[in-house]
Amino acid sequence: MNTIADIGGLAAPLASAAQPRPVKMSCRKVWKLFGPDATEFLETRDGIASVDDIAKANLVGAVRNVNFDIHEGEIFIIMGLSGSGKSTLVRCLSRLIDPTFGTIEFEGKDLLKVSDAELIEMRRHRMGMVFQNFALLPHLNVLENIAFPLAVQGVDKATRTARAREMIELVSLRGREHFYPRELSGGQQQRVGIARSLATKPDIWFLDEPFSALDPLIRREMQDELIRLQSVLNKTIIFITHDFDEAIRLADRVAIMKDGQVIQIGRPEELVLNPATDYVAEFTRDVPRSKVVSARRLMRPATGADYGGTVAPDARVATFSADIVRVGKPFAVVDAAGQILGEVTPRSVVALLAGIPEEGSVHGYPDL
Repeated sequence: MNTIADIGGLAAPLASAAQPRPVKMSCRKVWKLFGPDATEFLETRDGIASVDDIAKANLVGAVRNVNFDIHEGEIFIIMGLSGSGKSTLVRCLSRLIDPTFGTIEFEGKDLLKVSDAELIEMRRHRMGMVFQNFALLPHLNVLENIAFPLAVQGVDKATRTARAREMIELVSLRGREHFYPRELSGGQQQRVGIARSLATKPDIWFLDEPFSALDPLIRREMQDELIRLQSVLNKTIIFITHDFDEAIRLADRVAIMKDGQVIQIGRPEELVLNPATDYVAEFTRDVPRSKVVSARRLMRPATGADYGGTVAPDARVATFSADIVRVGKPFAVVDAAGQILGEVTPRSVVALLAGIPEEGSVHGYPDL
């Protein structure tokens, strides 16, 4: 199997054979090594080095030979255990730190060849960033915090205040314009951080474990908020998390990292059902399949049965399993135009929930 590959592409709403989304960001042979003469080490090898080679050179491989494309409007999640290299990779993509080797292109422009002045302008106007620690300025109120990056850009006060108020409405913080960070809950502080990063209207949005410091209820609320914002703004988002449940809820595609290397890329259900390595299989082992498997994946050809309901092709089985079992009839899988694409049976749902192994079904489940 491929171990460094883009497996399966994007979910249906993001791309299709007829109208693929353009590539927003691309990286090829990206490395970040720490230690003496790291750049020369990789240049003499044209970006090819084994773990043993790196160790013998007394180098540390934080990011190793990463290759992928990120498409416009995609939520691309990078995940892995602590120390896997995910945060270092995102800092390379945004050039908060410089890679040791490789190319990173943003809308076709190599970020490693732009001038410092161009990079500063890109960060100010084209890139938004949200981090785990919120990083709000304690002496500024909500309105001032959100307007701050516009002030750095030199935007006049009236314009930046109006824009900040728009963002306050967008993230549902009306009435708290004049609160200071210490007067806000953790979730409200993170909303301010999100609003501030969106104030400049970025083309690409980097989020580094933005919800990990929040308690579970607020974290889920913020996930819902991100889903809502994405439905309105359709941003290209690169999102870091170590939580697969969070990835399931948010991702179009997921990249799993281990020891600085991207092991597999795919939709959440592809990673769970078709792991490329034993590591990916172990990483996803405890994920309930009903949370990741879609109706499209489970459906069989339509028989014209007496349907007990309808379901969208991308609906997760967990969202309709109780209803289909209660009704005891197949559900038709229908697209946005109402065309029947296939059907899901109650028995196939029960088989999935019970973990019955594959028995020749083309979709990975027995055709019961």
